Amino acid sequence: MKCKLKIKGLDCANCANELEREIQKLDEIENATISFMTERLELDFGDNNKEEVLRKVKKVIKKEEPDVTIEET
Repeated sequence: MKCKLKIKGLDCANCANELEREIQKLDEIENATISFMTERLELDFGDNNKEEVLRKVKKVIKKEEPDVTIEET
């Protein structure tokens, strides 16, 4: 399953890369891509429960970048 999200509050492209790497470490995530310029987060997580995956992604984001928020597009 693919999911596209709006990501707000990233300060720099390096922060986006670091956050992308941390999200990809989650077992449920097959692929995660963050575009700093377009403020988009794209997730591919197979057939896992979408709400559970998003909860875990939000937890990683809060830990790594507390001022960043995501919302579905």
